[in-house]
Amino acid sequence: MSNYIQAIDLIRDLRAENGSAWAAIDPESVARMKIQNRFQTGLDIAKYTADIMRQDMADYDVDSSAYTQSLGCWHGFIGQQKMISIKKHFSTVKKNYLYLSGWMVAALRSDFGPLPDQSMHEKTSVPALIEELYTFLRQADAWELNHLYRNLDAAKEAGNEVEVANLIKQIDNHETHVVPIVADIDAGFGNDEATYLLSKKMIEAGACCIQIENQVSDAKQCGHQDGKVTVPHEDFISKINAVRYAFLELGVDNGVIVARTDSLGAGLTQKIPVSLSEGDLASQYTAFIETTDVNSPDDLAEGDMVLKQDGKLVKPVRLPNGLVKFKAGTGEDRCVLDCITSLQHGADLLWIETEKPHIGQIAGMVNRIREVIPNAKLVYNNSPSFNWTLSFRQQVFDTWRENGRDMDAYTRDDLMNVAYDETELGRKADEKIQNFQREAAAEAGIFHHLITLPTYHTAALSTDVLAKGYFGDEGMLAYVKGVQREEIRRGIATVKHQDMAGSNIGDDHKGYFAGEKALKAEGKDNTMKQFG
Repeated sequence: MSNYIQAIDLIRDLRAENGSAWAAIDPESVARMKIQNRFQTGLDIAKYTADIMRQDMADYDVDSSAYTQSLGCWHGFIGQQKMISIKKHFSTVKKNYLYLSGWMVAALRSDFGPLPDQSMHEKTSVPALIEELYTFLRQADAWELNHLYRNLDAAKEAGNEVEVANLIKQIDNHETHVVPIVADIDAGFGNDEATYLLSKKMIEAGACCIQIENQVSDAKQCGHQDGKVTVPHEDFISKINAVRYAFLELGVDNGVIVARTDSLGAGLTQKIPVSLSEGDLASQYTAFIETTDVNSPDDLAEGDMVLKQDGKLVKPVRLPNGLVKFKAGTGEDRCVLDCITSLQHGADLLWIETEKPHIGQIAGMVNRIREVIPNAKLVYNNSPSFNWTLSFRQQVFDTWRENGRDMDAYTRDDLMNVAYDETELGRKADEKIQNFQREAAAEAGIFHHLITLPTYHTAALSTDVLAKGYFGDEGMLAYVKGVQREEIRRGIATVKHQDMAGSNIGDDHKGYFAGEKALKAEGKDNTMKQFG
């Protein structure tokens, strides 16, 4: 039997048990409300999406073409419209997630106003955004189902039994817009207990996947800025454990932890760990520190530190602020050790923050990690901090030059020039950008591709285009031609913004509650009817 029909029958029985006092309750209306509100709590969402993500990870292990993707979003409406668009264009939201960017929370959601990505924003703004995103995704379900309900009523009124059966089937098989969110907890916003407490709030809001990085919490920098300071492995493992304990306490046993390493671009550490045995993690971390030999007490200044390494005394190189330098050129080795250590101590996925989108560089590290952990896989930041056009044009330029090709027609340092857009080199670079996700998934172990800040940039770009036209010579035509007409022709639901915001849902609910006495908004004077 149809789930929809079963839900109606259950409410009908319940109404009968409660006698005449429930006579005004319509079983079909209640069933519709229950179906449109599939997830009762954030924990229900976290458990549901964790199962999805685990299955996606297993699918990728079998076939690298089954990689997943997401776009970063800073508001629930943005996340909602992404998933509605994906479902409209591809008929499913499978393998597509949302990304919650700490950078965008800092820049766009802090009560302090715009902030840099340095963990200065309120930690509570992170779970608040997760809850907001899922509120909007659930509303997308209600919005889509509301249209099916209305079509069902029309088919019943017309006596079209075939269409009635078809619509009931669509309701039964409705695919939710609720998808996994990869949620950025930065460096944990404090000590291990702070990380655990914030993780709980994020999970309770619906997060099935938490991404945490190995920077010092109170010195955190954006992964694409200088001055990054990492923590010893033992400290990072404690943070990973804190997140796992939070998942397990709340019953999300399948929760996913992404361990991010910033070591490739981090040249500093704040802390020298204590080694308890030769070759342990502490000694491996310390071995990367830049030192100078200590041959006598005269080699030491007041307050200098001394380490014993390989049977001799050495002095760590420290900056005036007390931070300790790593040896130059050790970034990749530190990344590989970070990743192996994280996976061996509870992380599920890796994130290597790189300075450029180069498949060969990423694959070189992943292949070394997979020598120890064969199914290691990455979440990768297809960052707007990269100049993708310049980077890939230079990669093509360098490859062609190495292969002996005459490159006199191109100037490497000027490859951003629009004059190169329609050249063979420009087209080849664009082809490589277009294929980046597929090739990186196959060659560099990237399970999940995301863009951290896309809607920060799209909001600014679209606003600039509209402002230039509307406040200039185009006037109102700038909005009509560039926005509304495009919405209509592309079939974007927001053109009927009253409906998208829930007006029709509210009208139907009013009808459930008050019957013919309900005051509704969709009468003949509702201007949304102009859009058909």
